[in-house]
Amino acid sequence: MAKVAFIGLGVMGFPMAGHLKTKGGHDVTVYNRTPAKAAAWAEKFSGHAAPTPAEAAAGADFVFVCVGNDEDLRSVTSSENGALHGMKPGSVLIDNTTASAEVARELYAAAREKGVDFIDAPVSGGQAGAENGILTVMCGGDEAVFERARPVIDAYARMVGLMGPAGSGQLTKMVNQICIAGLVQGLAEALHFGKRAGLDIEKVVEVISKGAAGSWQMENRHKTMNVGKYDFGFAVDWMRKDLGIVLTEARRNGAKLPVTAVVDQFYGDVQAMGGNRWDTSSLLARLEK
Repeated sequence: MAKVAFIGLGVMGFPMAGHLKTKGGHDVTVYNRTPAKAAAWAEKFSGHAAPTPAEAAAGADFVFVCVGNDEDLRSVTSSENGALHGMKPGSVLIDNTTASAEVARELYAAAREKGVDFIDAPVSGGQAGAENGILTVMCGGDEAVFERARPVIDAYARMVGLMGPAGSGQLTKMVNQICIAGLVQGLAEALHFGKRAGLDIEKVVEVISKGAAGSWQMENRHKTMNVGKYDFGFAVDWMRKDLGIVLTEARRNGAKLPVTAVVDQFYGDVQAMGGNRWDTSSLLARLEK
């Protein structure tokens, strides 16, 4: 059993911290900007809540963070009451936020100055993956530190991999989001076409899902897409944030992402339709409006 802190109890962080307590058997202290949510977590999981990130991190062997973006991440780690100011030498800061590779490298350096280790560890699998403890975790950092942290991360993960030095986890998450953006747009267009052609979508998917066209998105989202329900996963607002990070990195490294850039604009159209909190499969709604 390790002493663990978890900072950020959103739809992902709340269940992830719970798995660290229940499946991992760790002593967990949490922090959230809304104290009531931290108190609710502590009551549900018989854990502890702290008033600041620094106090949550005090004495912890591993400190997890899962917040919204780069600035949120800097605020809860490097500010006056940030986690890095409470962490003990030799402890490990593990960031599950989907953020930029730049901030990952920045935090790696800041942690090293304090004698603390750092791993960027964004996740994929959405709210359902977090709740079921079956997330995919893409890590960047030093191999020896990763090997120390991996048994703890396993509490909420199905797959955990070290992708390279600091920032590599975030870069891998960008690859993941590029794949998803293109797949969902393709699936949306296919279902839209099939409907316009007068086909029975369920029969179509039953056949083509067993061939080269099959995908996780098709298997898990075609039914809800077909009936126009879009509250089953990762929100459009979050996807646009992630694609913004992707496109910024692409401008830096020279990668050409024409499909990703167009799909990002399409998600902007969905936002304009009021679909900010719809899941990413709502690209179909844009075609059918």
